[in-house]
Order: sequence, then C-alpha cells, then structure tokens
Amino acid sequence: MSGWPGRGRFAVAALLICSAAFMPGGPGAAQGTADLYQATAIVTGTDMRSRPIGFAKCLRDVLVKVTGEPQLHDDPRVAPLAAHADVYVASFSYVDRMAGRPIHDEQGTRDRPFNMTVKFVPAEIDRLLSTLGERPWRGPRPVLVPVVAVRFGSASYLLSAESPDGAAQRAVLTDVAGEFGIAVRVPGDAQLASWGVAKGQFPAPRVSAGPDQALVAGTLEFDEALPGWIASWKMRWHDTAYAWGIRGVNYDDAFRDLMRGVVRVASGHGAPE
Repeated sequence: MSGWPGRGRFAVAALLICSAAFMPGGPGAAQGTADLYQATAIVTGTDMRSRPIGFAKCLRDVLVKVTGEPQLHDDPRVAPLAAHADVYVASFSYVDRMAGRPIHDEQGTRDRPFNMTVKFVPAEIDRLLSTLGERPWRGPRPVLVPVVAVRFGSASYLLSAESPDGAAQRAVLTDVAGEFGIAVRVPGDAQLASWGVAKGQFPAPRVSAGPDQALVAGTLEFDEALPGWIASWKMRWHDTAYAWGIRGVNYDDAFRDLMRGVVRVASGHGAPE
C-alpha cells in the first residue's frame, strides 16, 4: 500500500561513499554483540555541519539498544554526554540515500541526505552506562511475534508474513526492531488462523508465547482527524499483563512505541511508559 501515511521511505541504493575512524581506546565488541553498539542517523551532507548532531542521536539510540531502557534516550543526564559523543566513537561511515539519482540543485549536491552509521567503542559505552547506574542487557533477547490488526479507511487486514497488505509496514517493523536490537517473526496467515485471530477485532491469540518469544497483540488504525495512527498494544510477560499505546504518529513511531514497551519489560526495567 504505497502512499499510505508512514515514513515516506526512499528507494535507497547502498553506496558507501566515505568512511572515517578514530580510536579513543578499548577493544572491539565481542562477536555477536557489535551491532548493539552501532546506530544510524539521517544527516545532510558528509561534512562537519551535521556530524555532531548525528553522533549525538546515535549515542542516545545505542544507550537504549544496549540496555533496553528507553528512558535513557531523553534522560537529562545524557544531554552533556551526547554533546561530546565523538569521544566514544570507534568509526563512522556514510551511505548516499539518493544514489543513482541525477544531480539537481543543492539537494543533489552538497545537501544530499545520507545514512550515517556510527560504531561506538563497547568498553567506553559500558563505562558510560555505569556512571548512569545502568549496565548492558546481556544474554538472549526475545523474538518479537506481532499479531496486529490494521485499519486504514475502509481497508482492514491482519499483518501477516505472506499478505501483500502491509508489506511496507512489515519492512518498517523489521527496521525499527533492529534499532532496538530485537528480531521479529511475523506469523503467517495459517498460523494466525490456527490461533483464532480474525479481522475486525482486537487480536487475542489463543496461544502462549514460548520462552524465547514476546507475543504482542495490537491494533493500528489511521485517524484522519488527528491526523495520524493510533496504536494499542497488549503483552503478557512472565505471567504479568501489560498494555500501552500511542496516538497521532506515523507508523514508524507507532512501531517504535511497540519496541520501547517490549524491550523495557523484557530487560527488567519495568512497565512500558
């Protein structure tokens, strides 16, 4: 369903055009955890104008991803650390979001948008977290199993692995989960049917999640009056029920709200905000 309110995704060609590195100290991340210590931000150009802003955003995102505590993102104590995020950086690189497009005016030259991926030194991040009274969330993380009913105007469907409806949303969901260090397994039509899930209702799967799964049931509905998406989520984790939601956002941010709730509960930080 291209054209639906969402992220306004670019058809991105992955062209690595520039990279830089400097080492403030500390070894590289252990295999299998390195991705937790990196994040990506959209910046304008590859010069110093937007680099500090990109570093700061990526640092905030990494603190959340490593710990599973979303409150760190806007924690006032993080602001002065984010202002000097470069001291924690191991390397950074750029991907041109407009690769393959003809150059035209300023947007096609120095003001092109780039994905800047920043890798931080794990030991430095761990030390920083210690000063904040936090620690890395080690061990296996749950696989998110989303059971979501979507409504946009007169259209309604279940978000499934095979259905062409919601294909863009599935892609966004996977991308957003990666931002939080979580894997996603979207159930297929047959599995949803076996769970007794049907369109036009709040999905209530008649199944218990496995020990390695975080099964979240939810609704995602677009409200033209806001305008924006209204999301409601429910999850049962270790015999405790949780419910949360958000309204008036694009579906990228609706899925980020979903992820914030899941990682906060699963990492032991408490109920969703």
